[in-house]
Amino acid sequence: MRRPGGWWRRKSSAEKVETYTRWSFHFLGVSEIVGIGLSAYGRTGPQLATVLFLMVAAHAVVGMATAAQAVDWLAGRRPQPVRRLWLLGAVTAALAVLAVGLAEHGPGGDGAGAAAVGVFVGIQGFGLGTLALGVPRRRVATLICGFSAGAGVVAFAAGMPWLAGVLLAGAVVLVGGFFASTAMLSVWLLNVVYALHEAKETEARLAVAEERLRFGRDLHDVMGRNLAVIALKSELAVQLARRGRPEAVEQMIEAQRIAQESQREVRDVVRGYREAALEVELAGARGVLSAAGIVAEVTGETGGLPAEVQSALGWVVREASTNVLRHGDAKKVVMTVQTSEGRVVLTVENDGVAQGPDPSAGADGPAGTGGSGLAGLRERLSAVGGTLEAGAVGKDLFRLTAEVPLPAAGPGASASASASASASAPRGVAS
Repeated sequence: MRRPGGWWRRKSSAEKVETYTRWSFHFLGVSEIVGIGLSAYGRTGPQLATVLFLMVAAHAVVGMATAAQAVDWLAGRRPQPVRRLWLLGAVTAALAVLAVGLAEHGPGGDGAGAAAVGVFVGIQGFGLGTLALGVPRRRVATLICGFSAGAGVVAFAAGMPWLAGVLLAGAVVLVGGFFASTAMLSVWLLNVVYALHEAKETEARLAVAEERLRFGRDLHDVMGRNLAVIALKSELAVQLARRGRPEAVEQMIEAQRIAQESQREVRDVVRGYREAALEVELAGARGVLSAAGIVAEVTGETGGLPAEVQSALGWVVREASTNVLRHGDAKKVVMTVQTSEGRVVLTVENDGVAQGPDPSAGADGPAGTGGSGLAGLRERLSAVGGTLEAGAVGKDLFRLTAEVPLPAAGPGASASASASASASAPRGVAS
């Protein structure tokens, strides 16, 4: 059963800002109805007040529908809602003209003119704010000037004094400019958040691509020269065999020896790729997470651990940091290494609850290890007698705990373990 508010915690930062922007403009429509429509009842007669209220309510509904489509356009989910924008502009202009007509010739008694003029200015202000969501920024000023000029023309046509027309035009500029500026600020903020979200995803993809390139370079360095030598030896053997020379056998034996040596070297490269030094992985994870704007803290001692323990725990760090980048929305990650009672305990905590899949469901392990996420990590840890636990702790904290037993200590075991760890460290993968 989902907890209340879980839908909000499952959203990424960009999705949260988008939801906030969307509902802000829906609330703006409600504010238009309450602030302008209902206020007419206290300023004029009930008949005119009801007409003005219905006008404002209709305009607010069209505005909210247009704002929803405009936000979808900003998020890249649909084309620009041109028809809906034209509809909102036409409804705004028509209702504004009608409000001026009611101000001059409609019923309502005392206060009718002031109430109708308030609706006239308010409708255009809220309309310009919504229109600014769905048009390019360079056209917003043109919209404001157009509606302001139209307000002056309508006022003069309705028989208002020239000073009243100028004041109405100025009021439309001020109110419309305020709402349009607010909308443009919301659009800017939403674009910035989406750009940061895309940069975070790009950072994760680049880390994976960099690792693949490193493996490709290592494999090329090992295989390139040996394959060239094998090709030359084989060609020489063919030429010698065609001439009936016994040296062809020696050349083929040499080619076979180089091929077997190449096979061994490739296995060493793959083994070095699969074995992760814990210290190197912790440093690499801290660097990658910091580059993505996530606070990364590493505590504990990692020196003197056997190579197989470092490799197993290094993979846990690598998978955990990759999954935080790809699936979580963390602001802080804490990695702790503790050694006690013959066991090494690695704890990785982050405050970002994953969106959709479990945060440990994770990316595939590199080099085609055959495992991914928790399943792959448990396979690696079980090979050295370790265990893995992962799950949510509290509202938005996710904790992954890996325990690995230390091998039985013998004479000189510490020295050999240190030597093994040092030897395996250069082969670790620094993200």
